[in-house]
Amino acid sequence: MTEKKHIVIIGAGPGGLCAGMLLSRRGFNVTILDKNSEVGGRNRPIRLGEFVFDTGPTFLLMKHVLDEMFELCGRNSADYLDFIKLDPMYRLVFSDRAVQVFSDRDKMREELKQNFPEGSAGYDSYLQRESVRFKTLYPCIKRDYSSLKAFFSLDLLKALPNLALNHSVFSNLGKYFREEKMRLVFSFQSKYLGMSPWDCPALFTMLSYLEHEYGIYHVRGGLNKIAAAMAKVISEQGGVIHTDTTVKSLIIENKVVKGVRLQDGREIAADEVIVNADFAHAMTNLVKANELKQYTPEKLKKLDYSCSTFMLYLGLNSRYDLPHHSIVFAEDYHTNISNIFHNKTLSTDFSFYVQNACVSDETLAPAGKSALYVLVPMPNNDSGLDWETVCANMREQVLNTLEQRLGLSAIRQHIECEKIITPQDWETQEHVFKGATFNLSHKFSQLLYWRPHNRFQELEQCYLVGGGTHPGSGLPTIYESAHISAKLICQKYGVKFGLEL
Repeated sequence: MTEKKHIVIIGAGPGGLCAGMLLSRRGFNVTILDKNSEVGGRNRPIRLGEFVFDTGPTFLLMKHVLDEMFELCGRNSADYLDFIKLDPMYRLVFSDRAVQVFSDRDKMREELKQNFPEGSAGYDSYLQRESVRFKTLYPCIKRDYSSLKAFFSLDLLKALPNLALNHSVFSNLGKYFREEKMRLVFSFQSKYLGMSPWDCPALFTMLSYLEHEYGIYHVRGGLNKIAAAMAKVISEQGGVIHTDTTVKSLIIENKVVKGVRLQDGREIAADEVIVNADFAHAMTNLVKANELKQYTPEKLKKLDYSCSTFMLYLGLNSRYDLPHHSIVFAEDYHTNISNIFHNKTLSTDFSFYVQNACVSDETLAPAGKSALYVLVPMPNNDSGLDWETVCANMREQVLNTLEQRLGLSAIRQHIECEKIITPQDWETQEHVFKGATFNLSHKFSQLLYWRPHNRFQELEQCYLVGGGTHPGSGLPTIYESAHISAKLICQKYGVKFGLEL
């Protein structure tokens, strides 16, 4: 570049920070704007007195993807972050048994033998065949789909037989395991995408495979430390991050994005703008309704979206004998799933997830106390539920269920502080369209070329990162979205992207 090009990034979430880190390393003048007081978006910390919680993601999958992003900036992630590998990875609690899930294969085989009549008979076949699926599909995930020409790539042609177009994750697992609960051990991960295992495309069976292949990690201090580390790298490379700064709109001239207009009226010019805000929220609120054709407000409402979540963050004055991660299944899992995704109603018998990170990380709460993170999948706001009315009752149900299903007796007596985020809060406070925490649904018609493009197809000089663009939701794929968009910008300006900088 003969002159430094100015890249403005809306949102300091994982995708925006990762893109800012990659581009500032390559000589671009990077400015990141975020409405919150701390970086991270849904990856930022929640601080309640001396207790610290992650807002959203609570474990790191595919650590090597994050490592690669740091390496592309000439850095080692271990110099910025303290990683803790978890094994067992989590405990699954059914009504009649509890199963510990290990990435150590010998331990996992033994656990399956102890808990299921069919034992570990299908486990090795599952690992072998899903390994092939992952190795053929992952190169396709890293590719840009701004043009239909991408479908004629050799990588994608090789991968087509592994898409299993006529199967869901749950039905695909029937190739390996007979018992329903056995399949749930390897299919509940569909919830990471905010989808039902009975609806989620079979290609996403690789999510559970990735856990068993690479393991999962905690970061000391919480996963919010990843965002802080990326912000530090950006600063070291000359980039600038402005928190407490709300973007009101994109500045658009003849379908070309020229910069951004802030809530206080100031304007910031840019050569390129990267949008890391929730996609549907951004296109509804940052762009005039008549500027878009494919993603008008009316068309955005008609797309399929993920479920939402009811969040309860509890600062407790005691320690509990719970694993780092617990997933508890509703006794009638089918009905619970149907209520979330199809009926859009509440369940009294619900599944939930609990993180008790203090058993691995003493920095999150004072000595002898616990920072408990509770997530309950919920319908998104297409439900029409009035969360101001039902919130208090849902809180009581969650606390009762924690006592009944996990044995956390008299938990109310130990609560020092708490915070709740409802599906309505996700929409109004966090600017998540329909409160759909995991963004657009990952059904086939909303993947690859049919997902909003990394180089946004409706506006020039505009790029997308985050869960609402390709490849989709989840930290590793969000980092890959930043990787793709950063490479596209570098290609436009003839800037080398590799490690040899």
